Amino acid sequence: MQYLEGRRYVVQGIFLLVAVVFATRLFFMQVLDPTYKLAADKNTLQRLVRVPYRGSIYDRKNQLLVTNTPVYDLMVVPREVRQLDSARFCQLLQIPLASLREGLRVAKKYSRTKPSPLVQNLSLAERAAIEDNLIDFPGFRTQVRMARAYRTPNLAHALGYVGPITPKLLELPKYARYVPGENVGIAGLESYYEPTLMGRRGVQFKMVNVRGVEKGAFRDGRYDTLSVAGQDLHLSIDAELQAYGEELLAGRRGSIVAIDPKTGEILAFVSAPHYDPQILTGKGMGNRYMDLLRNPDRPLFDRPLMATYPPGSVFKLVNELVALQLGVVAPGTGFACDQRLVHCTHQHEYPANVSIAIKNSCNPYFYQVMRAAVVRGQSSNKFEDARLGLVQWQKMVKSFGLGEKLGVDMSQEKRGFIPSAAFYDKLRGYHHWNFKTVYSLAIGQGEIGITGLQMANVMATIANRGYYYTPHFVRGIGSAGALPQYRERHYTAVDTALFKYIIPGMQEVVDGRGGTGNLASLREFGISVAGKTGTVQNPHGYDHATFAAFAPANDPKIAIAVFIENSGFGGSSAAPAAGLMIEKYLRGHVVSYHKRMEDWIKYGNLTVHLH
Repeated sequence: MQYLEGRRYVVQGIFLLVAVVFATRLFFMQVLDPTYKLAADKNTLQRLVRVPYRGSIYDRKNQLLVTNTPVYDLMVVPREVRQLDSARFCQLLQIPLASLREGLRVAKKYSRTKPSPLVQNLSLAERAAIEDNLIDFPGFRTQVRMARAYRTPNLAHALGYVGPITPKLLELPKYARYVPGENVGIAGLESYYEPTLMGRRGVQFKMVNVRGVEKGAFRDGRYDTLSVAGQDLHLSIDAELQAYGEELLAGRRGSIVAIDPKTGEILAFVSAPHYDPQILTGKGMGNRYMDLLRNPDRPLFDRPLMATYPPGSVFKLVNELVALQLGVVAPGTGFACDQRLVHCTHQHEYPANVSIAIKNSCNPYFYQVMRAAVVRGQSSNKFEDARLGLVQWQKMVKSFGLGEKLGVDMSQEKRGFIPSAAFYDKLRGYHHWNFKTVYSLAIGQGEIGITGLQMANVMATIANRGYYYTPHFVRGIGSAGALPQYRERHYTAVDTALFKYIIPGMQEVVDGRGGTGNLASLREFGISVAGKTGTVQNPHGYDHATFAAFAPANDPKIAIAVFIENSGFGGSSAAPAAGLMIEKYLRGHVVSYHKRMEDWIKYGNLTVHLH
């Protein structure tokens, strides 16, 4: 008996020891290791990701352009959906049964245990109607989300837009912390500055019963983390100037880019045709996007950054500066207007120097300027001589920020194209081309292509007498000032002392008697504009018009480039558009008697001259 009694105590002791060990382990896991508790209570906890307030966007005068507005999404956790009355549910939501099935299929594909959006962008009234019935539909709940609200109908191509993150993006490491239903920057500044605008997410744990009804915070919120709001962007854009530029080019195809040459800040960024950024928000956004995508005028196409055109006669300024640097011409060098070399579009006085040649945009003059720069007798073989000269020419031209991305704070920037000797080797064969093959580059035609942003930057470079700052939209993030990467000067391969020789001719283009850019003149207001017209040959229809300028000539505050497609002579359409934009920026308004010029640009037949 004593033996059995002893065994009974031993067994009891073993059970007691096991109980103590189990209790100790359970205490450790539940109290000291909260992650176990969260896992154990998974069926009674909701883990809610708190998406932070997305940063707002302001213009250079602190005018609010983009902010946030609350919208509501209906979320679903597939594992929690039980005995769904599909017919009643679809009637409640006013959606077809096929949409419900597809939404559930996508949600299950993402996760059976995490919430996914089923219906997005519910109004407050729609949300209220649904909330009253959700108790009968376990697995579904509404969730508030901040959507973008635009305070401006302009600047869509620069601002870009946000949209629900796609399953494909969720697979990328950079979006690892995003969850379905969250918004993400899709294009423009919204995309480029996504990490800055997004902020840092927070997490909140809530206790719920089996019907999904909230029962309070889990452990007084001790495991919750706060979200951190995104930082605001302060743009260099002048909202009034931007609106005026979009008004001028309404109904046209083309672009206007204006830059402050002293800083590289972009003042206006007009892509025509444009669209209201509010179109790509809210319900039906996908359908409206497809309408824009199918529009034959391509309103989604970002022309200032992505459309490349031959620059036309504006490029003569770059060629002249390269020739001056090489020492093959001087400011007083004259060349005859020999139309046997290349056709000249109008009669003018003898181009005895660079100023007269620029004022009259003499094609034969600049043909001979580039020939002097390329054919320099560096080899007795004429093909090799041209090849060596073009290699050096291309390198110097690219130092103006051409043929390469400038580094603007937008991801879709195009490089443009400055043809190389290797390009012509491939096109024509090694030593099977010479200067006569490439002479059209002398007048900004042929294979060359630059963007509107690059042309405006060339004007900023000339305005600064030889250097530029990387063009950019954002002048400050949060309370910080100018970003350091945009403070660096980029010098061209041309001596800064040589730029002064081309500016008087550019002033004569606008203010001189018979200048090709007279319609951009602001001489009546005491403002001297230095500019250059261009007419870009177009094999598919009417020529494109271009004009580039800066003002005031002796203390530049704005550099501008205008492209208007299928509008003929640059002096008749692009020049007056640029003049009006400069007037608006420097004087704050446009005088009433310039309305005739405004109406001409908006509604006139730009293929004929304005008189």
